[in-house]
Parts: sequence; structure tokens; C-alpha cells
Amino acid sequence: MKTHEGLSGQVLMIIWGFAFSGANGQLLVSAPGDAQVDTLAGANLTLAVSFDGAPDPAVTWFKGRLPIVTWTVGSDAPPDVAEEYREVLRLEPNGSLSFVHVPLGYDGNYTVEMTKSGLGTGSLNFTLRVFELFENVTMMAFPDLIEEGSEQLQLRYHMLRGVVEQQRWFFNGRPVADGKGGSRYSLGPGTLAVREPRRNDTGRYTVSLSNPFSSVTLDLNITVLYGPDEPSIQISPIQDFYLPGDSLTLSCLADGAPQPLVRWTFDGETLSDNSMGVLNLTGVQTKQNGLYNCDLRNQRTGAQRHKTVALNVYEKPPGGPQCSVVSEDNRRLRYGCQWSGGTPPARLSFPDFGDDSSLESFTLSINVSSQLDGKIVTCQGQHPVENSKCDVTAESPQNFLPIVRTDVDAEGKIVVSISCLSRATPPATVSWFRGGEPVVDSDLISDDTARLDIRHRNVSVLLLQNYTCTCRNLLGGRTKHIRLQEPSISNFSLFSHKDGTIITLTWEVPPTSIVTGFDIQMSGPALVSADGNLSQSKGSADTFRTILPKAGSARSADIFHLDPKSTYRFRVLPRALMVEGQPTNARRIGPAEGLSGPAIAGIAAGIPCSLLFLLLVCGLIYLAIYWSRAKRQQTRYPVSRAAAEKVTTTQTQPPQNLLPRGVKSPPDYNRLRQTPSSLSVAPPTFVPPPPVRVATTV
Repeated sequence: MKTHEGLSGQVLMIIWGFAFSGANGQLLVSAPGDAQVDTLAGANLTLAVSFDGAPDPAVTWFKGRLPIVTWTVGSDAPPDVAEEYREVLRLEPNGSLSFVHVPLGYDGNYTVEMTKSGLGTGSLNFTLRVFELFENVTMMAFPDLIEEGSEQLQLRYHMLRGVVEQQRWFFNGRPVADGKGGSRYSLGPGTLAVREPRRNDTGRYTVSLSNPFSSVTLDLNITVLYGPDEPSIQISPIQDFYLPGDSLTLSCLADGAPQPLVRWTFDGETLSDNSMGVLNLTGVQTKQNGLYNCDLRNQRTGAQRHKTVALNVYEKPPGGPQCSVVSEDNRRLRYGCQWSGGTPPARLSFPDFGDDSSLESFTLSINVSSQLDGKIVTCQGQHPVENSKCDVTAESPQNFLPIVRTDVDAEGKIVVSISCLSRATPPATVSWFRGGEPVVDSDLISDDTARLDIRHRNVSVLLLQNYTCTCRNLLGGRTKHIRLQEPSISNFSLFSHKDGTIITLTWEVPPTSIVTGFDIQMSGPALVSADGNLSQSKGSADTFRTILPKAGSARSADIFHLDPKSTYRFRVLPRALMVEGQPTNARRIGPAEGLSGPAIAGIAAGIPCSLLFLLLVCGLIYLAIYWSRAKRQQTRYPVSRAAAEKVTTTQTQPPQNLLPRGVKSPPDYNRLRQTPSSLSVAPPTFVPPPPVRVATTV
């Protein structure tokens, strides 16, 4: 009986297994996602699993080897979660494990096992990595003071929060390898060590930290202290000796980090104390002969060096040669050259005029000739210590333009100043003429004769005379004729600013125009003042009125508070006291301008006139057509057949339509009766002529 019951139980188990087993008869567990899961601390995630081959298996989740959750799928009882994991872990109905705000310490290996009696056990392994974003990452060096040859330099990084998956170190952009093959670098958790640092270890050290969710790169510049090395002294310019008044530079240089502090001393007196090591000597004297001491010191390490140099100072002529050329007896040019002082004195000569020379000062008179005009003449100064030279050029007056300036004196007179300035060597003398007669009044001519001042109250009087200035020296002369012009403007422009409330007017004045002031005139609505009210101005909006006076020296004016929606016109009127010149053409600003009132009135008056004209033309055309038709309808007498045939043969006949049996249709008498001039219009209705007896020969 017991055997029978045992067999029955085994059969039931087999039937149950076949009913709920997979095709291979065992429990299958799979993961739809990756076996390795990366997440940020505080995020929600699920280690998803699925099973097949058996219903409601028993599920157990392990963290490492520690079971943390057990449950039977489909059971009404809640999952059994380890006490320390209950705030974070949740088991899903299909056996998947979910994390709620996963903390940082929950990373590790997780294993799920699903068991069904009689169908074995299925399991899957997961790796969970929990990371944090990097926050407040810093890097520092130990020790702070790093000297060449010290035992070790260590670089460390520190962060407030973050999980590092990978760290990489670089030196001046090149990767740093761990201490292998004799390398002086060694890497550790969060550190880079450099053994026995050297001066070439100075540079930029970089650490790159990363995880799947964050990355950061830090740089730190490291200076390895050393020196000072053996110093070198340089003198600029390099010479065997120097002259009083010379300027020279002594440089004491030595490698070191930081740059060594250099102190120059002479006769126990400190001359310079800085890290540049440069001593500038200006205007040296012979008393400055002697030994100059250079002392170098590393301010961080205290190491010192010392070196000495001898400086010789001799006398030489100060400055350089000075050249000149002046007129002599109004017939000759006297070239001069001077370079005084020095031991020995400098020797001066003009190589262009021969081999003659002299000490310290040398002059040479040359007869005037056209070859000297514009010729560069060089004075050569020779000295045992230094050679120098200077150049001088004699030239006739160069081409120039007279300069006219207009002003008003205290008596209300117009003062016109005409200046004739021409470049010339020797300087040119200016002579003035008015209407062909020399101006001899010294009150009108400036002390240097280059300016002529004319005063008068009447502008017309100033415009009547022609003025002439002549600039002349021994090599030639230039003459300019000046005729003053009435107030005028040669160029006028208007520039609008972006918002349309401000414009700038610019203009030019002919060189010889007499102008003491300008009137800025406008037509259009009144300007808007700064407080938003309309400014008052005389005159209507359609007439030009003066809104701003400007001085005679002005060449531009700014107009403010314009209404961008209104149309304005501006022009500039030049003045010479009360005499007005020709105003400039008006410049318009504002929206697109429509038809003016006179234009509209003209169009209104022109429409009726145009209609009358069209009616008249139509009447004439009608009369011409009527007369033409009447003329064609006049009675015409028949002509003989021979004459008719003669007429018809001269015209191009259209092909005649053949009647049945080859009989031709009768002729078109309307066409035979038309004259050549009437063929260009539509033929009138045919009116048969009066019957006429015609004899026909067959």
C-alpha cells in the first residue's frame, strides 16, 4: 500500500513538472538589461530579472554572500528584507530588486537565486556601482618650498564629495607613468610623488578625475627652486672706453628660481638693488672709472654669488655735429658744421665740396647754383671714439597754398588774415602786393612777413582787391595770387542718428571765402524740447528760419529733439557780418514725403484739361473717318474693258473660286470700284451704279 502511494506521488510530481516546466523541464532566470549597472547616489533603479519554466518560484537576493531579501513570487506575505536594507530595497512582483534613493555604500555584487521544487535553481549576478558628482576638488603640493635636490615632491588632490573611477596624471600635457624603468614618478591613491626634484621638473602638473557621471581636471604650476648659478656680466653698448655724457647699461645675469636679487655697488655705494640685474648709467663722467661689483642672492634659498667688472670712461664731444646753411651777401650759401668739446677735438669736413677740414667748427661758402637746390649735403665728424655726421639741404620755396582766416575785432571790423608759409632753406622772405602795388604798411604785415592782416567793415571792399604773396630766397621763389570770395559753402552733408531724434550737419568753406559765422536754418514743425514741450520758433513750418547760429570756425552742428515722425529740411547760410551768402541746398529728413499742396492742385486742374484734349482728339479722328467714307461713296463712271483689265493686271489677284463644271464666279465689283487709297479701310456697303449699256465683243 505504501509502495502504491509512493508511486502515485511521484507520478503527480512528474505531471506537475510537465505542466509548469519549460521546454527543457527546468527553471530559467534571465536579465533583460546589463549585468553591470552604474548609477548616481540618491537615484532610483531596478535590477530587472525575468523567469520562465515554473510558476511562483522562491526568490532570494544576496549582496555578496549575505542574503538581503527573500520571497516567494505570488505569495500574499510581504518580502522579507534585511533590517538594515528596508529603507532602500523593494522587491517587485516579478522578483526584480528596486533601490529607492540608493546610498553611496550600496555598490557591490548582487546575486538573485530563484528556486522551484523539482525544477532546480536559476541565478544571475549583478554588479552595482554607485557614484557621486565631484564637488570642491582641490590640489596642493608638499612641501610648499621645493628646492632642487630635495628628497621628494608630492602632489595630492582632495575633494568634498565624489567617487573616482579613474585618475590620470600629466606633466606639461604628457602622461605620467608609474615608477618603472628608472622613472622618478610614483602614483598612489590620490597622490603623485616626484623623487629628487630637479629644475626641469618645473611646469604644469595636471590630474584628470572621472566616473561615468562626472569629470574634473585640475592644474597646479610647480616651481623647483635653484640657483643662483655662475653670473655673467654684459655691457651695452660694448666699447673699449666711454665718453662723458654717454649712456650705457650693465647687466648681471644668472639662472635661478626665483630670479636672483642683484645688487650693484661702486665704491661701497649701492647703485641698484632689484631682480632685473640691470644698471643704467646716463651721462657718465670720468670720475666713474673703477670696479663695479655684482652680488646675487636667492631670496627663497639664501644662496649667493659675486662678480666684478671694470669700467673705463673717457671724454668725447657731447651730442653730435650740428649743420646749418645761411645766405651770405645775397650771392652765396654758407654751409656750417660744429661739434665742440672733447679730447681730442673732432675733425669736421664736407666731403661733397672737397677735402678741406677743420677742428670743432667748420664753414664753407659756395656760389649759388641750381644744382644746390634740394641737394643733401653731409658734414662728417670724425673722432677716435665715435664718428658722427649731420645732413643739411638748401632748397628753394616749395609749393604751398595760402591760408585765409576770418575774424571780427573789438571794433566790429572784419579781419582777414592771409598767411603764405613755404618750406625753404635758407628761410624765404615774403613780399605782399595789393592790386599789383606793394604793401608797405608795416601794421598790416606780421613780424616774420608771412601774414597779411586786412581790416574793413564793408565786405564788398574786401572782395574788390586782388592780393599776391611772393616767397623768395637765393635759390628761387614762389608766387601765389589770392582773390577773396563772398561768404559761401563748398560742401554740405546731413547725417541722421539711429533713433532719428538727432542729426549732424557738416559743411566745408572754400579756402578764400570770407565767413564770420553761419546760420543753421530749418523748415518744418517746431523742435521738441528736452521736457517734451514744443520749442518756440518764429516763422511758419513751410519757411526756413534760423534755429542755431555758429561761429565762423565751426564746420559742424548737432540738432537735437527732432520728431522722427515729422519731416524737416535743413540748410546752412554763411555770413560775413550782415552780408549773407548763398545758402546751401536743403537736406530733408523724415518719413517718405507725399504730394505737396501745389502738386495736388496742379493734378486737379490738369484732369479736366486732359479730358477736353482727349475729346478733341477723338472728334478729329471721327471727322477724318467720316470724310474718308464720304469720299469713297462718290459716283464713279465705268471704264472700258481694256482699261479695267489693265488696272486689274497691276494688282495682285487672289485665286478665284471655281464654280461647278469649271465656271468662274463673277468679279467682285466692290473691289473693282475701290481706289488704291481706299483699300486700307473696311469696304463700304456696295451700291450698284446706274445701269449703263456696254457693248461686249465675243
